Parts: sequence; structure tokens; C-alpha cells
Amino acid sequence: MIHARSIILAGLLTLAAHAARQPNIVLILADDLGWSDLSCYGSDLHQTPHLDRLARQGLRFTDAYAASPVCTPTRAAILTGLHPARLHMTVWRESAARRGTRRLLEPVCLDSLPLKHLTLAEVLKAAGYFNTHLGKWHLGRAEAYPQAHGFHRNIGGTLWGAPQSFWYPFSGDHYFRDWRYVPGLEPGKEGDYLVDRLTDKALEIIERQAGAGRPFYLNLWYHAVHTPIEGKPELVERYRKRITPDSIHKNPHYAAMVHSLDENVGRVLAALDARGIAEHTLVVFTSDNGGFINPCKLHKGLPVADNSPLRSGKGSCYEGGLRVPLIVRGPGVAQGALSAEPVYACDLYPTLLRAAGLADRAGAGRDGVDLTPVLRKPDTQLGREALYFHYPHYYSTTTPVSAIRKGDWKLLEYFEDGRVELFNLKDDPGEKRNRSPDQPDLARHLAAELRAWRGKVAAQEPEPNPDRKAGGR
Repeated sequence: MIHARSIILAGLLTLAAHAARQPNIVLILADDLGWSDLSCYGSDLHQTPHLDRLARQGLRFTDAYAASPVCTPTRAAILTGLHPARLHMTVWRESAARRGTRRLLEPVCLDSLPLKHLTLAEVLKAAGYFNTHLGKWHLGRAEAYPQAHGFHRNIGGTLWGAPQSFWYPFSGDHYFRDWRYVPGLEPGKEGDYLVDRLTDKALEIIERQAGAGRPFYLNLWYHAVHTPIEGKPELVERYRKRITPDSIHKNPHYAAMVHSLDENVGRVLAALDARGIAEHTLVVFTSDNGGFINPCKLHKGLPVADNSPLRSGKGSCYEGGLRVPLIVRGPGVAQGALSAEPVYACDLYPTLLRAAGLADRAGAGRDGVDLTPVLRKPDTQLGREALYFHYPHYYSTTTPVSAIRKGDWKLLEYFEDGRVELFNLKDDPGEKRNRSPDQPDLARHLAAELRAWRGKVAAQEPEPNPDRKAGGR
């Protein structure tokens, strides 16, 4: 009995010693935040001092991508390190079974992240981390909620992709057709703002876990800056006064939401400082897809976002739909640095596990690449063959499309008519000049690589609609 007890105690001491060497992880994910929406990424309207400071303290990526131009697929890729095309999760949950009535029938996708996939949270949990998810989940029905994928606590995570309102009680059926709510934020009061309330809960977790003697993983996935576009009135007026005829960003309501997002990231960073754990915490900030450029229902059709100088926005496989901010700060990360290395959401899985000393538990067959060499030395090239994107669905900004980025070149292939578009992102980041006519060999080569990749990952593709005449939309 004494011998067995000694073994148990020795094991606990070993676990505690190992935990002491592991950093806390704070993964902050914005919703629909565009690449150029932060001051440090060139916004001419939005003021984001806290995220700008985070960038100065860490590494800012200029060529970071979401795994998809819409939300659910990127979220699944972050948690699994697997490409959405491989997961068969290429559209948001509510549209997973919708085939549509257009020229092509969209594939039927999974609406929930299968439990068979080993998630980032599950690996960290097994290694002694305390895991909390806060905010938007949107990765499936109740059986696929955060608790089923490795999180000890879930605050706010449901099957819905957005709240009915950013103002308390955040529920009802007045903006979206179905009745929605955000659990875990009661008791509340009139005037409570959703971004603030989620941060309140995050600060409680940080305060409690900072002295708990075990590392923690905070999965802080804000609903902002998704629709409904509801900024705090005083901030809306502040930004309305800043807009000029020459401003690129012209929506003061959206600007107010970006401001509140930045302000609350600042609160999280301040809490890490106050508890003396900032130096032992890896902080990652990014977005799930590019900015939403459609007209705003609440504000007389004013476009929500503008991703200039990038082309288009959410839903599109042009840069405006895919390229996102990515800032990383923490132990071993270069400070005040930039990296132009192309990376994307799948890479966070192996990178965060490596930071936690768990690289050997990541499992084989992941689509992500460990970014640690770049975090330490920003001019490092990963030697990756290419980045691939697959959105076999319709959206207001696109018809079904796949894309490949290889070096400075990017090719898009549209499923309706098989046309391809080729761009040199170094010379033409706005994708204004289609180079396929003067680079036909390169276009054919990249198209062949893209099709081979789709076959390799068993990507689902749209099918001809037998009820639509040839050539019709």
C-alpha cells in the first residue's frame, strides 16, 4: 500500500513539474473581422490600440489565412488541424444540408464536428490543462458542444452562429428567424453588452486559474464583429465624427464594434499582466474569415466592412474573404516582428501543442504545419508546398470555387463553368489582373495541383442540378 501510494505521489509530482513548464494558452478568435480592420493592418478609421500593442510585443503575420471564407469550417480546422475539405465541413452549420436550387447542387456536409477527431482541447486536457470555452461555438448540435470536445467549462457556446442582439438579454427571434440565446451569462441587466460580459467571465477564469497550479487554455471566441451590427451609441458617434469623404471604412456602427473588441482584448491582456502570468502565457489573436461586405440590415443598407486593398469579402476565395489578422505573443516568440510567410488556421493545432510540449501527441495526418520556427525567427520559410481553399457553395460574393496559393501565385477555379483566374499576389494583392491568358502553362499546372489535392482529401464537390437548364444560373 505504501509503495503504491509513493508511486502515485511521484506521478503527481512529475505531472506538476511538467505543468509548471507549460505555458497558459489564450486563443482569441474574432468573428468576421477583416484583414485591414485593425490599425496595425492599415485601417484608416478603426482605433485598436490594445491589439496594436500586442503586435508590437509579439509577431504579426501579413499573409495569414482562415481555413475557409466562412466561419464553421475555420473553427473546425483550428480545433483539429484538419482542412475543412477533409472534414467535409465546408459551410456553416445551418446550411450544411441545403443543396440549393442554383445551377449546381451544393454538397451535403456534416453539421457537427464528429467526436472521432482528436481536438486541441482534448490533448491539452489529458496533459493537465484546465480548458474553458467562451463565446461562439457553431460546431454542431448539443452532442458536439465544447464539453464533448475536451473543454471543462462552456460559457456561451451553442449551435447558433450569432446572437439575436449584442445587448442583454442577447436572445429572442427579432433579427434571425429562429429563437436564440447565449447561455452562462446570467444574471444580467439591461445595458449589458455581450463582448463585455464574455470578457467578464474570461477574467474570472484567469483570476481563478492563475493561482491554481496548473496551466489553462482559454478559448475566447467572441461573436463580434458578426451581424447584427450593434455598436455602443457613444462609440458610434465618436466614429461618425471621424469619417471623411476620403475614408475607406465608412460604417461607424461597425467601427464601434471593432473598438469594443479591441477594448476587451485589452482587458484580457491587462488581467494577465496584473496576475504576473503574461510572460508565461501564449496569446493568439485571429479571425475566422474575412470581413462581411454586404449591406447592413440595421443601418439603411450601409456596407458593413471594406477589406481594401484586398478584393471582395466573406464567402469569397479572393483575398478579402480569406486573409485575416494573426498576432502571436508569448514565450519564445519574436517581439515587434513581422512575418510574410503564408500560414493558415490549420497551423494553430500543431503550433499550440508544440508550445505546450505536446508535439508528439498531435497525431499523424494533420493538414497544419508547426509555426514554431517562424515564431522564433520571422524570416523563416516553412517549405510548404501550397495552401488550399475549398468552398463548393454559393454566397452573395461567389459561386462554388476552390483556390490554391503557391508562392506568390494564386489560382481560383470555379465549378460552374470551369474557368480559372490566376493572380500574382506580390505584384497585385488586390487581384485585379487575371494572368491566366499570359501564363497558360502555370495556370494549367496549378489547376492540376488543385484538382489532385481535392482528390487526395476526398473533397466534396457540387453537382449539376438536373432541374436547371444548361447555362442557367
